[in-house]
Amino acid sequence: MEGGVIEADVSAFRECLSLSWKNPYVLRLAFSAGIGGLLFGYDTGVISGALLYIRDDFKAVDTQTWLQEAIVSMALAGAIIGAAVGGWINDRFGRKKAILIADSLFFIGSAVMAAATNPSILIVGRVFVGLGVGMASMASPLYISEASPTRVRGALVSLNGFLITGGQFLSYLINLAFTNAPGTWRWMLGVATVPALLQIVLMSMLPESPRWLFRKGREDEGKAILRKIYPPQEVESEINTLKESVELEIKEAEASDKVSIVKMLKTKTVRRGLYAGMGLQIFQQFVGINTVMYYSPTIVQLAGFASNRTALLLSLVTAGLNAFGSILSIYFIDKTGRKKLLLFSLFGVVVSVVVLTVVFHQSTTHSPMGKFGWLAIIGLALYIIFFSPGMGTVPWVVNSEIYPLRYRGICGGMASTSNWVSNLIVAQSFLSLTQAIGTSWTFMIFIFITVAAIIFVIIFVPETKGLPMEEVEKMLERRSLNFKFWKTSSDSGEVQTQKTQSI
Repeated sequence: MEGGVIEADVSAFRECLSLSWKNPYVLRLAFSAGIGGLLFGYDTGVISGALLYIRDDFKAVDTQTWLQEAIVSMALAGAIIGAAVGGWINDRFGRKKAILIADSLFFIGSAVMAAATNPSILIVGRVFVGLGVGMASMASPLYISEASPTRVRGALVSLNGFLITGGQFLSYLINLAFTNAPGTWRWMLGVATVPALLQIVLMSMLPESPRWLFRKGREDEGKAILRKIYPPQEVESEINTLKESVELEIKEAEASDKVSIVKMLKTKTVRRGLYAGMGLQIFQQFVGINTVMYYSPTIVQLAGFASNRTALLLSLVTAGLNAFGSILSIYFIDKTGRKKLLLFSLFGVVVSVVVLTVVFHQSTTHSPMGKFGWLAIIGLALYIIFFSPGMGTVPWVVNSEIYPLRYRGICGGMASTSNWVSNLIVAQSFLSLTQAIGTSWTFMIFIFITVAAIIFVIIFVPETKGLPMEEVEKMLERRSLNFKFWKTSSDSGEVQTQKTQSI
């Protein structure tokens, strides 16, 4: 370690794998908390298949489009609320309790949906599930981040991203498995109670985040956990660094009133962290991932395949590609760094969306069969492969490590809320845009948004690769903004850190 910087390269990935025999306790923490990501992914994927059969059972849903939209969007509305209040719950009661509350809400919601006797009850269940998903979307990566050794922190938080995409893949498998079973959609939606209950059991046996414990004055408990997480030669250094950081924050807190949004935003490190964290979450949705996934059946039809079974199989393929991209993220995030991975991802997304724009434009004047259709499938596959390891995962990693400890829950909640609000805006506006200006011009808008995202990452997002969390705050405090990069102040002398900021 030099100047608080750890060289995180491919060895970090190997070290992450070696935890299975060197320190399985760390993997146990990460996997247990990561089930929240699995629930997140499962809920976002399962409703598309379940809705087909819900329409068969409830004629009102089949004949009234607004009911279909309500069943889908009320979970998003619940997620917005869950993410917003989840930040306060994380800081007030701890990361572990926030995850347990999220699991309980998800369990209740899934059970209510599975037993629903009318659309209204089904919508109530969707709200409960949304509350749980929104809370888990920021609590799980936050817990993993604070309970992970610095060197493998990025890889283990990316594991949560892999479990999100794995949950989506699982949802499509479950949808296929229960297509011919009695009760179809009830099984599809009710199966989610199993992983929710499993996480409740596993998390009940695990400790609270050591950083949160230090912040609450429970140092002995925090030290005991750190001794299980870090190698013996690193434990004392980590304890001292964390203790100094918490003591400084407590002094600042005593010198001021309770946390308020206005005072929080006046804090330079918090403000700069929110620029990066909230911006990444907003751009994650506005570069069009959910619309590309939504449009995948149309893309298959352009290639000349139109059956429902083909569409279901495509969902499996796209979800599989998404999960594969998340695995790539686990490998590369501590090798290349967060910023380079984001830029590589966004440049690939631009290329992919250009391909899709051209295909949809050509399909309006040419036959959709032949080369244009297959080119559309290639564009879809490229989009998912490029998006998943970078923009699909890194925003959650950055948000789990960029904020000062005192504000980490609140800021994480604000960023997650911005993600879900953006998700809802894109979902509600996409079809209107395609009807107003056409599909190809709508995808053209995504090109411009993605270019804006590239500029945003270059200017606002600092590199946190290999930095202990306490050093991230110091880095944000030192850095001033210019047109292209976060730059190291001239008297810092941390050349190694400066190198990680270059593109």
